[in-house]
Amino acid sequence: MPAEFINEPLMDFNNEENHKKQSEALAFVQSQLGCEHDLIIGTEKLKSSGTFKSYNPSKKSEIIGTFQSAKPEQAIHAIDVAAAAFEKWKRAPVGERANVLFRAAERLRTRRFESNAWMILEAGKTWPEADADTAEAIDFCEFYAREALRYAERQPLTRIKTEDNDLRYIPLGVGAVIPPWNFPCAILVGMTTASLVAGNAVVLKPSSDTPATGAFFMSILQEAGLPPGVVNYVTGSGATVGNILVENPGIRFIAFTGSKEVGLHINETAARTQPGQIWIKRVIAEMGGKDFIIIDEDADLKEALDGVIVSAFGYQGQKCSACSRLIVHEKVYDSFIPMLVERAEGIKLGPAMHPSNYMGPVINDKAMQSILQYIDRGKGEGRLVTGGRALFEEGYFIEPTIIADVDPAATIAREEIFGPVVAVIKAKNFDDAVCIANDSEYGLTGSMYSRNRKHIERAKDECFVGNFYINKKCTGAMVGVHPFGGFNMSGTDSKAGGRDYMMLFTQAKTVSEKI
Repeated sequence: MPAEFINEPLMDFNNEENHKKQSEALAFVQSQLGCEHDLIIGTEKLKSSGTFKSYNPSKKSEIIGTFQSAKPEQAIHAIDVAAAAFEKWKRAPVGERANVLFRAAERLRTRRFESNAWMILEAGKTWPEADADTAEAIDFCEFYAREALRYAERQPLTRIKTEDNDLRYIPLGVGAVIPPWNFPCAILVGMTTASLVAGNAVVLKPSSDTPATGAFFMSILQEAGLPPGVVNYVTGSGATVGNILVENPGIRFIAFTGSKEVGLHINETAARTQPGQIWIKRVIAEMGGKDFIIIDEDADLKEALDGVIVSAFGYQGQKCSACSRLIVHEKVYDSFIPMLVERAEGIKLGPAMHPSNYMGPVINDKAMQSILQYIDRGKGEGRLVTGGRALFEEGYFIEPTIIADVDPAATIAREEIFGPVVAVIKAKNFDDAVCIANDSEYGLTGSMYSRNRKHIERAKDECFVGNFYINKKCTGAMVGVHPFGGFNMSGTDSKAGGRDYMMLFTQAKTVSEKI
């Protein structure tokens, strides 16, 4: 059995050697930019009749690479190839499947700085954010490999003298994995590795904003010895490739992370049985949030300030767990707002490739325009106390933005903005704060800063989110430590990185033999 799981340590870029290696990796990856990438279906590398480009959001004229816009028949071909590979892969011993993940984790460690560099350039992640993404991907490989071994053990059943009974977790079949751009390594790796180590085969459709990071992980899987066809790399639009995958009767499950609107569309589409389909498709969906931090009247304001800044403006607020609603007790409201504004105005904003920048760009022009529209709306729904502007024409940069005196029913307090924008809401008391926090269609993450034990215990019970944190930030869930997933319109509460997650990619079979 492998050693006990331990989370991968984060890289310290104040270390001169680490700083040098990351700089060298950035230079290496920059030398690879502009290349054309093929579809990978089984043993074939295929081109399509159309292509699209991925760009650097810090420098929007810089092309990361050119990618194939898969045709419908190519997506269907990938499903057929995956189905053929599944027939062999499902019979592979669990130890063999787990070893692929262990080797993938080791290859990611070896190529860690390169992995970081792809995300710095393609996703606009700052050095620490990119490294945390890679570290989480390593954790998923290590954790799910161990989970597959645990699920393969003899399961505890009520034993009787006349029978030998066994409960086995067997794979589902061919799955569509549709990851987001904001965690283009970690979430892509997590959904893909959980699928394949359970014995399934996969058609992987990465986000069209970050396909190069997906191509990088395909190279990791190949180096790890994954048989061809178990994971097939198919790029293209969600409207074309994504819908074909979701609708096809050969797809057994869909693992998706992204917006509420797309997630609901996938859930609805997958629920309709297609001709020739003999199973009910399983949807594993994480769809975002409108996450809160409550600051109680007796909170440690300095500690709370640190948590809000990281939660709201880390990776430009482009995390489903980011703090976008700040709920502050009226007794500390007027003292906390100036502290928050001062810290936000001290944030250094600029290209992600420069390690001194705390915030980089938002992902693309569509995102920037949407965020700016929300800010304009927010100016009429509250009091803009800092930020609100787009900066630097060479990339998609938006200042950290704080809008105070927001009504809980305001648009910017209810809709997911997915950018560096915080709506600050005044609460009359603790009860009011909890009521405001729960008044949302989402239920992903939340946090509360308080030294009142009675309030803390009540919040544990009453705050309706999948991940609730006390006196710490609401972002940064760690694999194995904080199983991650939320309620209501935040998705199916999949609890990624937890002991229940692998069950979603399997089906249970009971075998009984009379003695």
